[in-house]
Amino acid sequence: MSNQTELKLPKWPFFLGDAVLLALACYICTQHGKLPLGVWLVLLVVLSGAAGAVLAVVPFVLEYRAAARLVESSGLVSTVAEIHNLEMIAAQINAATARWQVVQEHSANSVAAAREIAAKMSTEAGAFREFLQKANDSERATLRLEVEKLHRSENEWLHVVVRLLDHTYALYRAAERSAQRTLIDQMGLFQNSCRDTARRMGLIPLVPEVDDVFDPQLHHLPESEAKPALGAQIRDILATGFTYQGRLIRPAMVVLHQPAVEGSEPEAVGAPNGSAEPREEPTLL
Repeated sequence: MSNQTELKLPKWPFFLGDAVLLALACYICTQHGKLPLGVWLVLLVVLSGAAGAVLAVVPFVLEYRAAARLVESSGLVSTVAEIHNLEMIAAQINAATARWQVVQEHSANSVAAAREIAAKMSTEAGAFREFLQKANDSERATLRLEVEKLHRSENEWLHVVVRLLDHTYALYRAAERSAQRTLIDQMGLFQNSCRDTARRMGLIPLVPEVDDVFDPQLHHLPESEAKPALGAQIRDILATGFTYQGRLIRPAMVVLHQPAVEGSEPEAVGAPNGSAEPREEPTLL
């Protein structure tokens, strides 16, 4: 709007010229009041009126043309500014595209490096698993050998302790057969002390009572071929049984009252020739 105001044409010269022409036409008409006027006078009056009308219209036409040109120039300026803005936006888009390409290249390189690292990590993990597997196998083998050694040593000392307890029981039975009360008491105390020591290690003697019913899971006969009858009772104990940590490692060796086969003459089952002594020593299971 300020540009349009500055570009406005002064209209007073045109209006002044229009007034002069109109005054000239009026003057001609008044000075030559007699009708009809001459051709030249009429032509002069018409030309003066037409010139005055033209002068009255010319400033508005010129002002309109100037405003139109101003609008066109303003449009051109705004168009140039928009084109400039578009060029700047295009430059920014090109710069962003270039940066995106650079970022994409870096991303591709990063992905490739990550894949290489993942492959190396997978290889290292596989090698580490193999190493751990070998180490575990070696450790298991070593532990298995150690456990086997411990089991062997445990069986050995169990066998030794059981043999010692068997000997103490044999000494106690010999003291009973001697019928010397002092010797029997001393051997009984010695046997009980040995059994108490064995109990602290988890080895518990299994001593059946006389006249108990024969149990094939807890008792056995000196002769493995002998088959006691149902409900056969124990007459004598040749060797005590043992349990270790709740597990039966040897049943007690006993002699029975009833015969092994029904219909035969009564005799002690498990003691040949009527003897109460076993023919072989009990063994550890």
